[in-house]
Amino acid sequence: MLENKRIGFIGAGNMGEALIKGLLKSKIVNPERIAVSDKTQERLTYITKNYGIKAFGNNSEVVRDSDIIILAVKSNDIKDVIKEIAQDITKDKLLISIAAGISMDFLRENLPHPMPPIIRAMPNTPSLVLEGAVGVYLSQGISEEDKNIGVKIFETVGKVVLVEKEEWMDAVTGLSGSGPAYMFLIMEALSDAGVKVGLPRNMANLLAIQTMLGSAKLALESKKHFGELKDMVTSPGGTTIAGLHALEDGGLRGALMDAVEAATKRSKELGKT
Repeated sequence: MLENKRIGFIGAGNMGEALIKGLLKSKIVNPERIAVSDKTQERLTYITKNYGIKAFGNNSEVVRDSDIIILAVKSNDIKDVIKEIAQDITKDKLLISIAAGISMDFLRENLPHPMPPIIRAMPNTPSLVLEGAVGVYLSQGISEEDKNIGVKIFETVGKVVLVEKEEWMDAVTGLSGSGPAYMFLIMEALSDAGVKVGLPRNMANLLAIQTMLGSAKLALESKKHFGELKDMVTSPGGTTIAGLHALEDGGLRGALMDAVEAATKRSKELGKT
């Protein structure tokens, strides 16, 4: 499927690097078939040195050299990038955008016709360790081959969900795209709490990390409802119910819901800029 395809990355930040790493580790693409450009020479040098892929001096060269183009740039850079590469995008290429909040309509309005097939995706930073969560939305009329190519690329860095409605992509951004930051904040708070009640910092850090990791794995593999898993830890009159009461009293559940809603709203705003 991808053996004879050339893949070009515009942008070599965290997400670009994660996808390059995943593709090479999966061995479905050889490094000589991957090209990259980036506005920061230092970052470009780092990526090419560590992964053995081709570097180009500008974005248009990457597009002309590639069958699949992955836009791995920040949302506020996307307009300038699209303007630069538009004349080199042809209908026989596959365009994949991971820019938060950037809609299909925006891409269609700024690309030449006839249009290439387009995929929107929202990976998250755990993709760097190949444990990402990725929402993928497909343009109308996309071929089965291009769909499978897009899914295969993102499966190299984690688990993929196909998003049926484009408006859901903002919610994916608010939940899993921004979600790692919420989890890191919770782990930091757990570690601080451990230190407060007398644990050494390194011990508190390890316990917080492994507790988060193990809980996620248990939820994934058991396929039980989160409430049922919570009840497995919660004995009548025990320590856990006392802790849960404190969390409910402090509004943790509502705060997390508000965080996802706020991030979703901001994703929608980015799409209008």
